[in-house]
Amino acid sequence: MKKLLLLYICFASTLTTKAQTEDKKWNVGLHGGIIQYNGDLGRDWYKTDKTMYGFGGISVSRYLWKYIDVNVLYTRGTLGYDSGVTGFKSDFSHVTANLRFNLIGQEYFVRPYVFGGIGAILFDRQLNFHKPKIDTTFPVAGAGINFRLSPVLSLNLQETFVFTNNDSRDGIVSGKKDDYLMHMAGLTFNFGCKKDADGDGVSDSRDKCPDTPAGVAVDSKGCPLDRDNDGVADYLDTCPDVAGTVLMNGCPDSDNDGVADLNDRCPNVKGTVALKGCPDADNDGVADLDDKCPNSTPGSKVDATGCALDNDKDGVNNDEDRCPDTYGLVSLKGCPDTDGDGIADIDDRCPNAKGTEENKGCPEIAKKDVVRITYIGSKIFFENNSDKLKVASLVLLDELVKILNKYEAANLAIDGHTDSNGSDEFNQVLSQKRTNSVRAYLMSKGVADSHLTATGFGETKPIADNKTSLGRSKNRRVELRIAY
Repeated sequence: MKKLLLLYICFASTLTTKAQTEDKKWNVGLHGGIIQYNGDLGRDWYKTDKTMYGFGGISVSRYLWKYIDVNVLYTRGTLGYDSGVTGFKSDFSHVTANLRFNLIGQEYFVRPYVFGGIGAILFDRQLNFHKPKIDTTFPVAGAGINFRLSPVLSLNLQETFVFTNNDSRDGIVSGKKDDYLMHMAGLTFNFGCKKDADGDGVSDSRDKCPDTPAGVAVDSKGCPLDRDNDGVADYLDTCPDVAGTVLMNGCPDSDNDGVADLNDRCPNVKGTVALKGCPDADNDGVADLDDKCPNSTPGSKVDATGCALDNDKDGVNNDEDRCPDTYGLVSLKGCPDTDGDGIADIDDRCPNAKGTEENKGCPEIAKKDVVRITYIGSKIFFENNSDKLKVASLVLLDELVKILNKYEAANLAIDGHTDSNGSDEFNQVLSQKRTNSVRAYLMSKGVADSHLTATGFGETKPIADNKTSLGRSKNRRVELRIAY
């Protein structure tokens, strides 16, 4: 028996098939065989010269793990012993619950196993369940082999050793307890529902890629096919028949420039993604393959042929031309100078009047005008505690308008101040209102608001002592400052 079992194990290790046990967890078997006696009357085990008694049976098994099943076996038949001189004979029904240990994995279609369990045997033709007619069988142990004929059908051979707790069934009360050996063969049937969450035809228990998208062809392990073995599944592989890289969606990149050969205009020369895999020696954005001026200044703006642009044809290419759409002077980087003061119109605040660089292209403000503007500021007066200008101040402001019109680009700052009489808040508001009044009057005479700034400082910047009336009168003032 040991030699036969070893032979089956060696044979099974060479033959594998598609496992079904995890998918079809239940198994039902139909069995038949002969039973032999061992007790006080003698020993029939593995002998063929004695009367043999037969039985039939049915089994139900449940898969627990790839090496372990639980099995319930019910058999009914006749058992006994006949020495020619003495003997006994009885009908029996036997039920056992066994734990079966498979010696090799479920992927093999020849699987030997050993088992052990406990049961009860009834000695009665009529199935009359009276306690005196029932013996406990413990242990029940043995070994067997399952030959998988198909994913559903298997041939089963099993040897079962049944040891009872009774010594009286053979008619002899004192002596050796009655034991039996069952030689059994049968057919078993697997059934159950296969779980396949992603619907790829491979059960979840064997599926190495359980989240495969619907409709994708898979291998025996449930993973998407990869014909070129590049690590990118065929359904995601842009080049499924040529090994490539994951980064290139399964396509090769011979020059390692980040552009797959499939899309690379220069597949054997390293280039840039922007130029479809071609190089650009002068870095002008035109591939060397198309560049008619391959040695242009690096980074310069070029046309479609790779040559530098000069939109206004003034001899300064667009890369260096500050005014690329207007004909200008080379000395001013391509910009015009309408008033000829050496300051490009783009920077000249007074492009139609010759000026100086210090004044941003505007003419110098005459010293006498600066003095006059300061004087006018000192003679601007308001009604008491009011922002209403006095009539005498309006005449001076009209003169200020004439001066400002001579310097169109000049800006005028109007600063208002008060003495310390009254609260800080009141003085601040009053000074702001007074400067706003001056600004509003100048705007009414045509001075652009963008050239006027009005700021009230309240009593924060005195120029004399507020403790005297003379000091306070000096502190109540408007200051005018002109600049570009």
